[in-house]
Amino acid sequence: MTQSTDRNSELFERARALIPGGVNSPVRAFRAVGGTPRFVQRAEGAYFWDANGTKYIDYIGSWGPMILGHGHPRVLEAVQRAVQEGFSFGAPTEREIELAEEVAKHLPSVEMLRLVSSGTEAAMSAIRLARGATGRNRIVKFEGCYHGHADSLLVKAGSGLATFGHPTSAGVPAEVVQHTLVLEYNNIAQLEEAFATHGGDLACVIIEAIAGNMNFVRASVPFMKRARELCTQHGALLVFDEVMTGFRVGLRGAQGVYAQQIPGFVPDMTVLGKVIGGGMPLAAFGGPRALMEKLAPLGPVYQAGTLSGNPVATACGLATLQEIAQPGFYEALARKTRTLVDGLSAAAKDAGVPFSADCEGGMFGFFLLPQLPQNYSQVMKSDAPAFGKLFHALLDRGVYIAPALYEAGFVSSAHGDEDIRLTVQAARDAFQTLSPGA
Repeated sequence: MTQSTDRNSELFERARALIPGGVNSPVRAFRAVGGTPRFVQRAEGAYFWDANGTKYIDYIGSWGPMILGHGHPRVLEAVQRAVQEGFSFGAPTEREIELAEEVAKHLPSVEMLRLVSSGTEAAMSAIRLARGATGRNRIVKFEGCYHGHADSLLVKAGSGLATFGHPTSAGVPAEVVQHTLVLEYNNIAQLEEAFATHGGDLACVIIEAIAGNMNFVRASVPFMKRARELCTQHGALLVFDEVMTGFRVGLRGAQGVYAQQIPGFVPDMTVLGKVIGGGMPLAAFGGPRALMEKLAPLGPVYQAGTLSGNPVATACGLATLQEIAQPGFYEALARKTRTLVDGLSAAAKDAGVPFSADCEGGMFGFFLLPQLPQNYSQVMKSDAPAFGKLFHALLDRGVYIAPALYEAGFVSSAHGDEDIRLTVQAARDAFQTLSPGA
């Protein structure tokens, strides 16, 4: 039941008095779409309820981790049991080993891994390991890919081909990003030029193979194949950032998607998060044994974390991974996601709204553009004001998508056929507000 007083607005006012912007992660503030953030009161299955008691079909799922939906019974049971045993020990537990074994069982590229508490920490540590293992300083990243808020990764593209980037955040000295080379996503010529110019100095190439932070954009197969070839040729490491895609687009992640199209394809290192924690703060990075053994206490590359391998988080993650490894899980999830995307596409077409969409596994994205973009500059051509209008039209109809134009969406196994039908119907009504004659 909706209350006469808007509790969301009240809570937002209280939050802004103590928390910068009223939120603890910027995208939650609704700055990109306007309006008041919804403060979640509780969640169950495919839904959450805000502070007014209003129910929404949830397509952010904590930005990806809730692949089973909220409050899955077996995950709840595992977490409750772990809580009773203890919150944190600062000493190893058997469950850390079990979680590592579960991850390695499904990702052939990961022979060893190190658990950490966030995707930012995992990506930062993977780059440190790449630099330590190669003895090189320079790295390549791609515009539109987000690898957390470590200083050396908060960088935008420089001008011209294969130029070094500039800080995108205050507080990041130019000297910190001077070794970060920012290239255009899916641009093979730029990648080849970068290696021709700097190949002997590059420690690694880090990439979201299916980017989720410029909405949903895939690396083309020729681009990924060439990246693998160049890294191998020049002795640089290919680092797959699968914080978002790991166990989300398939049981073998994005690397499994590309391995089906590029014979023998494997990355040198993988960064994981979100799904492997099941909604708890947990992430990891891993790769071949010879590389991972360069980490302390075995090798010279230092990395540590007081709460790494937290016993409650590992219980949540392990239970989640065991559930999604069941036969047929991803086939069913992919069918739901495809049904949603096809329904949204048909609704937009009927309303005469420019629209393109893509999906893989339980992850999807759409653009108010006639064709799918291939890089960040093309993504930026999408109609931001129209998206804001669409977002609120969907929100008013009980559908919660990401409150930002450049974020992917997520379907869970808890979403039923009726949820998809209601979402598509809401989209039909919402797209009418964007149609040329509206």
